[in-house]
Amino acid sequence: MLRALAIDFNSFFASVEQQDRPELRGKPLIVVPVLAETTGSIAVSIEAKQLGLKRNVRVGEARQQCPGIIVVEARPELYIQYHRRLKEVVESLVPVKKVQSIDELECELSGDLAQPARALNLAEEIRQKIYRQVGRHLRCSIGIGPNWFIAKLASDLQKPDGLVLFDEADIPGKILHIKLGEFTGIGENMEQRLRAAGIDNVEKLYAASSARLRAVWGSVEGARFHDWLHGGVQEREAPRHSTIGHSHVLPPEKRNAPAALAVLHRLLQKAAMRLRHEGFYAGGLRLSVGYRDGTDWSADLRFNETQDTLHFTHVLNELWSRRPKAHLSLAPMQVGVILHQLLASALHTGDLFEGRKEETRSRLLGAVDTLNQTFGKNSVYFGGAHGATAYAPMRIAFTRIPDPEIEEIDAQRGRRLRPKKPAPAPPPEE
Repeated sequence: MLRALAIDFNSFFASVEQQDRPELRGKPLIVVPVLAETTGSIAVSIEAKQLGLKRNVRVGEARQQCPGIIVVEARPELYIQYHRRLKEVVESLVPVKKVQSIDELECELSGDLAQPARALNLAEEIRQKIYRQVGRHLRCSIGIGPNWFIAKLASDLQKPDGLVLFDEADIPGKILHIKLGEFTGIGENMEQRLRAAGIDNVEKLYAASSARLRAVWGSVEGARFHDWLHGGVQEREAPRHSTIGHSHVLPPEKRNAPAALAVLHRLLQKAAMRLRHEGFYAGGLRLSVGYRDGTDWSADLRFNETQDTLHFTHVLNELWSRRPKAHLSLAPMQVGVILHQLLASALHTGDLFEGRKEETRSRLLGAVDTLNQTFGKNSVYFGGAHGATAYAPMRIAFTRIPDPEIEEIDAQRGRRLRPKKPAPAPPPEE
């Protein structure tokens, strides 16, 4: 029985750029987070992939492999807009069960849509409606299967514009040729563990018992993998929200200690705003610095759970002052800050002696957040980030889609701190 349809938008960021900018269409390009020769790409266009370029390739290496490659700086807010439009189109035809990532949707099949012929027709309907309503350059590969795991596998097998259906009767026969590393959940380390256990192909993987795979994985995830591989529909556990943080590769002009610290403050203020918006308190802060010579350093402090940006600021400055003397002369290349030891707001108990101060500070920070959402990011910011407010812009991790309304500006507010009063109703006609 077919239950899932997986949609994978091919070379998503690069395809959006080509859709939005006609002069880029049909040309090899890479999308990078910052315009620097040392940075790695976060997306590679279909044309560039055909020339052998892969995601994460450095700009300098890409230019050597592909003279004339076009390098485009990422525009996260645009990608989120397209993601939302694509999701709306898909939902007009079939329920979206889960947004797996910004370029991947899991859809639920039921009723007549679970029949192979109807499912294949649906896939083509989705593709054509995307072309008509969003753009011809938003190409996608679609997989159909008895669960999302199999549907996801199918969507990965033919790119771009693939359409593959695996019914229960096709398993395992039609997947025996697939390499172990192509399965979701089998990374390089897990593949090595499987091979060490004598499981070096899909036939042996499929034949392995649930208990054996659980032993290889060292957790219940092995048993879940067994269930999914055999067409089961055991639900995946929702990931626990354990940290909120940001990192940033510094542009050349910011690779010095004062500028790096300012960028860290900018990252911290973004993270603190997200923390409050998502309803958490943090009891720990971790600072990390990577240097051009490959040296890394990090430090961590724990404290009573709080949402207070000023408290986080003092902690960040304290950690920064602890850098080893040998690092003071090194050029920082990447910085990051993580808030951890998260506690849901409903579980937070205010400090017995600082309750009034905490309440007052909370109102102040709430007002700052509202101003930034209404008038745009950095309309109000703490002084530590001065000189770096234009840096560390909104980024998209494939596992987290940021809200531009939180990190940039909420256009629905219409630059009003309070909702506009509705016009009075006209008097009834006599």
